Amino acid sequence: MGWLGPEELEALRLSLRVSFWATLVTLPFGVFTAYALARWRFPGRQVLNGLVHLPLILPPVVTGYLLLLTFGIQGPLGRAMSEVGIVFAFRWTGAALAAGIMAFPLMVRAIRLSIEAVDPKLEQAGATLGASRIMVFATVTLPMILPGVIAGAILAFAKAMGEFGATITFVSNIPGQTQTLPSAVYAFLQVPGGEAAATRLVVISVVIALSALLLSEFIARRVAARVAGS
Repeated sequence: MGWLGPEELEALRLSLRVSFWATLVTLPFGVFTAYALARWRFPGRQVLNGLVHLPLILPPVVTGYLLLLTFGIQGPLGRAMSEVGIVFAFRWTGAALAAGIMAFPLMVRAIRLSIEAVDPKLEQAGATLGASRIMVFATVTLPMILPGVIAGAILAFAKAMGEFGATITFVSNIPGQTQTLPSAVYAFLQVPGGEAAATRLVVISVVIALSALLLSEFIARRVAARVAGS
């Protein structure tokens, strides 16, 4: 990628790093939340469903501000976590947190749809054979919903790559620290002669987004075909 300048290349590397960790850390929570919403009936279920999808409804800047109030140095969780060396505000870890929260609804929705498509009788059959709930999930449910899990993870990764509003509000736009691809595009557009660099980053963003969508479809179909044939 010699056609990219040092600042552009650093923004790309940071975006990939942020998106990777945002997806990896949120995936177990996404699977658990999707399963709870699809299979369990409990008080507050609709409240949980609303909270999960809230980042899709709220302006991203509002989500970023709420993160700043909660995980900032002066926030209740941020202050407590900083005492053990975990800092989110104005760090790349905060960018990963913001990106993960913004991508979480897409991940949960994709996985939840896959779980709801599984016949509950198959899970009940495993339970009647004496398998625990964890074993039923690991041996029956998970293999059948794997296409949805993969698709949800890839969509979350693509969403994290494009996150801007919550990220810039929570961790600002610090080159080499928190400046991801969208933030870099915004920064380049604010200076004279920065249009060319911004255009290059826009092209990269479009290519990554389209590649993620195509890859999610391809992998989901391959895994679904393998599961159906097994």
